[in-house]
Amino acid sequence: MNARHPTDDLINSSDTSRLSTSGSVWTTDSSYIVETPTMRFDATPDASVDDQPVIGIIGMGEMGKMYAKTLSRAGWAKINVCDRSENFAQLREEMEGTPGIKVLRDGHAVSRTADWIMYAVEAQFIEKVVEEYGPSTKVGAIVGGQTSVKTPEREAFEKYLPEDVHIVSCHSLHGPTVSPEGQPLVIIRHRGPDWALQLVENILRPFKSHFVYLSYEEHDLVTANTQAVTHAAFLSMGTAWHCSQSYPWEQGWYVRGIEVIKVNIMLRIYSNKWHVYAGLAILNPAARDMIGQYATSATELFKLMLAGDSAGLRTRVYRAREALFGPHRRVTPILLSEDVLDRFSMSRGEPPNPNVDPTDGSAPRRAARPSISSTHPTNANANTNSHLSLLAMVDCWAALNIDPFAHLSLAATPLFRMWIGVAEYLFRSETRLNAALDAAVHDVSHRSDDLEFVVAARGWSQCVTFGSFPLYKDRFKHTQAFFKPRFAEATALGSRMIQTILDNAPPPTVEESEGS
Repeated sequence: MNARHPTDDLINSSDTSRLSTSGSVWTTDSSYIVETPTMRFDATPDASVDDQPVIGIIGMGEMGKMYAKTLSRAGWAKINVCDRSENFAQLREEMEGTPGIKVLRDGHAVSRTADWIMYAVEAQFIEKVVEEYGPSTKVGAIVGGQTSVKTPEREAFEKYLPEDVHIVSCHSLHGPTVSPEGQPLVIIRHRGPDWALQLVENILRPFKSHFVYLSYEEHDLVTANTQAVTHAAFLSMGTAWHCSQSYPWEQGWYVRGIEVIKVNIMLRIYSNKWHVYAGLAILNPAARDMIGQYATSATELFKLMLAGDSAGLRTRVYRAREALFGPHRRVTPILLSEDVLDRFSMSRGEPPNPNVDPTDGSAPRRAARPSISSTHPTNANANTNSHLSLLAMVDCWAALNIDPFAHLSLAATPLFRMWIGVAEYLFRSETRLNAALDAAVHDVSHRSDDLEFVVAARGWSQCVTFGSFPLYKDRFKHTQAFFKPRFAEATALGSRMIQTILDNAPPPTVEESEGS
């Protein structure tokens, strides 16, 4: 929906790139003589200060600070920012000396002065913040948000922003500690003319990210798959291992190949803050449906395993394989290799202490705590795994008729790329897939872990369905405390693993599925 500004007709052909703003009217230089500075919608960081727009950021958490500092380094000279009032003095001290950044007392001051305003607040608070500061937005300004879920953002903007304000939103699909270069950056042109979109593009271009143009609805559908349900899978793994009271790699079962990916990503997710994932799951209707189906897929596959129904399990899994990886699917495989995966193996250690209560959230006590390493294990003959988490993911995609490769090309996060990569690694090889199916029915060595995983997946699904942030926080932090002693080494290793896998990705080619 592209709404015209009430004064758009004032812009004539003499100079449509130079716009002037005042508190109550919006004009072109050729139409009115005004006392306020001018701003060019085609300005770049190299333009004169007078030609540059005033950039406003409401919310200076980790992402807000990353945006502000990146824009400052790029050369944008007028960046007005604010955070909660109690953080004013601390934020002003922290930003002192940073070129172009001016800390204002509240969102009213930012909204009244900025030509482009970004709300960098958590999705669950966006309505309250926009309700308070939105009515102060300067006439003709452009407003967007960095929220991870766009449904509540859209509702807040449409409800509380004046009609003479344009809406061009954005979302960087990565965390504040990840370099934005080459990462997907979603731009959502909800209402506004061409020049408004161009200005937002110019402001964000210094991030060197890959622009992805979506609607609000498309954004939430894509992020439900690329982020929310992917996170749910790894949250369930962590909860399962926590309830089993074990660091899984210390039992010698999760030391190579696909298991390396599982453990490292699980630790990476739990090392972050809970609210990063809660909003993505709870506030996104598409995410609730996908997470629910993932839990259902895990449950139904596990029932086939318990029943010893090899034929039924094989039929269902191969049906999903055909839908996602069949010969009709001409997609570029990620082609993870055993050699690459084994560079980041897990060391074995002592068995878990059976006398430690898994419900207290503490880590198990060990006689010795082996490390996570980036070398080949000396003895890595691990038992065959059913890979229930991966079987359930592919079954979930097939059940919902979701094409993960379409989402991969649109807005893939590094974690989602790796998740699809390990799914391909398993499903494109009939040998590996048949071994997993055989283990699922006939090898009970992982059966207890699979049981815990199903219970955990259903628990996370219920938590999201209930829409309870406190419950989500409690579940997350309880397991987080269990794995906390391993975060430092896992985070460092995980970063190297992600970069290595991405560096070893093949050049874009069209290929058919292997083994078809």
